Amino acid sequence: MVILQKKVAGLTEGMVERFLLRARRAAGLRAVANVLVTSSVVLRSLNRQFRGKDKATDVLSFPASSPTSRGGKKKLAGDIAISADVAAENAARFGHSPAEEVKILALHGILHLAGFDHERDNGQMARKEATLRQALKLPSVLTERAQSAKKISRRRGISHGMRRRTKA
Repeated sequence: MVILQKKVAGLTEGMVERFLLRARRAAGLRAVANVLVTSSVVLRSLNRQFRGKDKATDVLSFPASSPTSRGGKKKLAGDIAISADVAAENAARFGHSPAEEVKILALHGILHLAGFDHERDNGQMARKEATLRQALKLPSVLTERAQSAKKISRRRGISHGMRRRTKA
């Protein structure tokens, strides 16, 4: 299920559903994922409630405790919440559309639901994301962007303003 609580230019629920199917298949995730595209206010609230971090973020993943099916429905891998506001900011910063950015964030969330964790996996998720990004014809991968932005900001001595990629 996809809910566009906050609209994103050039994006429909059907487009996100179709992308999710392609991305899940590419990532080897058989169970379905629900996606909520909402505001930074909502993401901040979720981040505070579930991670104890009182700040907005771009994407949160909530793995199902145990993927199960009910009444003939497909198994649920979990839920993904995406900030349309941060997606628009990132899209402007990186030179692509907000719709593409939502897809990038959805792919990132799917990889977390598939068990990847870029904070602990020595680059395994980054490599997988880069491969899938190319296969799905998406712009630059999140973990690569974050690492590049950190390197640039260290050289310049400034904060890069990127929001941390998270898994709840």
